[in-house]
Amino acid sequence: MPSGTVFTLIGASPAMQQVYGLIDQVCATDATVLITGESGTGKEVVAREIHNRSRRASGQFVAINCAAVPEQLLESELFGHAKGASQVPADAKQYRPGLFQQASGGTLFLDEIGEMALVLQPKLLRALQERKVRPVGGDTEIAIDVRLIAATNRDLEEMVEDKRFREDLYYRINVIHIPLPPLRARGGDVLLLAHAQLRHYAAVFDKKVVGLAPAAAERMMSYDWPGNVRELGNCIERACALAKFDEIQVEDLPEKIRSSRHRLSLSGTELPELLTLEEIERRHVLRVLEACDGNRTDAAKMLGLDRKTLYRKLLRWGVNEE
Repeated sequence: MPSGTVFTLIGASPAMQQVYGLIDQVCATDATVLITGESGTGKEVVAREIHNRSRRASGQFVAINCAAVPEQLLESELFGHAKGASQVPADAKQYRPGLFQQASGGTLFLDEIGEMALVLQPKLLRALQERKVRPVGGDTEIAIDVRLIAATNRDLEEMVEDKRFREDLYYRINVIHIPLPPLRARGGDVLLLAHAQLRHYAAVFDKKVVGLAPAAAERMMSYDWPGNVRELGNCIERACALAKFDEIQVEDLPEKIRSSRHRLSLSGTELPELLTLEEIERRHVLRVLEACDGNRTDAAKMLGLDRKTLYRKLLRWGVNEE
């Protein structure tokens, strides 16, 4: 996710409840995870959540976007290179450890793994199977202790059928699969995420913008969000910067969102569950409280609230100490 985006996992929709359940199950293991979903759905956010709740949380979380590194450099980035390695385009004057070594004891996140060149895929497969890496130009293998999480917005099964992705590597990285729903399938999560982003950008811009006008909220719920959570963050940042009042107005939104009214006529599909903002907030707060094993102090910190505010909300919802 881009700089400035609120790095948090928020959502009370049934689709996100399934994601939370998978995260809960996988955190206690070292199993390799494949996260799939459209661009902007928060794949790296989920990867960081898994790392932070795992036994490797004290280790490094090291991330690389495979699509952003030229093919001839990606091998060196992952596995390192020996001193004077001629295969490295810029002459390597000294030994350099790769990301597998840098992530030792922690988690290595390979984003956009579907963009990895075929020639490099067997080398990655061998590293995962043998738990060893050989630096480019080196003659010695180095043991590694890394938990791998991969992500892609591509259909890897289709790529396997088309011989554009190795089948053996696909099964090696797809031990646990976490599919992320697009924002358009998450119903009222749109408003919950919007308010979280709004609190963030109001603080960044030092503006007293505290909510969404009903008409603005309606337009946001009617929009398809092809850019998903990333696009929502961009929308709220822009709206907060332009806002003249204490609520975001329709005119503060980008034109394509202002003109959107008909997303809820999804042909052949059920309408997403529409909830009041109060109910969305209640579900999310209770979910966080559950994740914190009922510890209200920890839950308040995770939610960005002070303890008194959290207690008042729980009292209003009839949640007792148990």
